[in-house]
Amino acid sequence: MQNQSALLAMNPSERRRSPRLLHTVPLVVRGELAGHKVFWEDTFTANISAHGALLVLMARVGVGQRLVVMNPQNWQEENVHVRRLGTFDGSRTQVGVEFVEAVPAFWPVSAMAEESVGP
Repeated sequence: MQNQSALLAMNPSERRRSPRLLHTVPLVVRGELAGHKVFWEDTFTANISAHGALLVLMARVGVGQRLVVMNPQNWQEENVHVRRLGTFDGSRTQVGVEFVEAVPAFWPVSAMAEESVGP
């Protein structure tokens, strides 16, 4: 099995601009589905970083789609773009999102002080 450094060398798009933290943060996500139908969904993160997060969503979204995430702990809202989609449990999807600009203050301060995961 290849190590992570070898995978990063083969695929530079896997490089991270900021450390990821394994941290669950409740979020509210809103966006637009096909047919211009607006959705709101209570969800959570699997990991976070200053540049984005990995979320779990029931809503069917697409790569490149714009969403708005709201942190109910501080009521802050930020625009994000969907960058990756992955499987989760058959009914929900892992959704990698990226902030328009890095926003480390969006996440709870205590979470950002924890040890990071990955490069």
